[in-house]
Amino acid sequence: MLFPDEEWDLAGINDFRELEEKVKTCNRCRLRGGCRGVVFGEGNPAARVVLCGEGPGADEDLLGRPFVGKAGQLLDKILEACGFNRFVHVYILNTVKCRPPGNRIPAEDERAACRPNLDAQIRLIRPVIMVLLGATALQEIVDPGGRITRDRGKWVERDGMLIMPTYHPAALLRNPRLKVDAWKDFKQVVYKYRELVDPRHYSPHC
Repeated sequence: MLFPDEEWDLAGINDFRELEEKVKTCNRCRLRGGCRGVVFGEGNPAARVVLCGEGPGADEDLLGRPFVGKAGQLLDKILEACGFNRFVHVYILNTVKCRPPGNRIPAEDERAACRPNLDAQIRLIRPVIMVLLGATALQEIVDPGGRITRDRGKWVERDGMLIMPTYHPAALLRNPRLKVDAWKDFKQVVYKYRELVDPRHYSPHC
């Protein structure tokens, strides 16, 4: 059940901590009733890189943090290889802030209900680069008909951001052969980060 008539105005919020407190009260879709709490995001709100995934899983719902399960542990290794730290160089969030039952893909109306929360986060962070982790993020941010196998590795410019779609870390765990392509995508992110943010950025592998 959605609440389309509920007033949910985030436009006047210009403080990231205030936004987090507001979003944690959100109950605009059915997901809020079936999870422990809202998983707002984690990282540096002043970071120039945002990573956007699908939605919280069981571990994330339990701890209230994004990407802390096995997929999150792999993501941390990828970030380390890029010379990034999740608390310094990036901010990590999801298209929806509440865990879908059984870790299913968030429904279109659930993503629509949560979209103002995501848009407000992006507005305040103002990233230069956004990495989309998986098909759901690609379809929500760039193209509803997007296919990650077709569109990964290709830069998209949108609203002043450069956007790089790539595989979700969970897909890499299911099919390790995809790691080669995912690493190519993340190397592009590092190169673009050096070009646009910090030319002295050190990465141990690229």
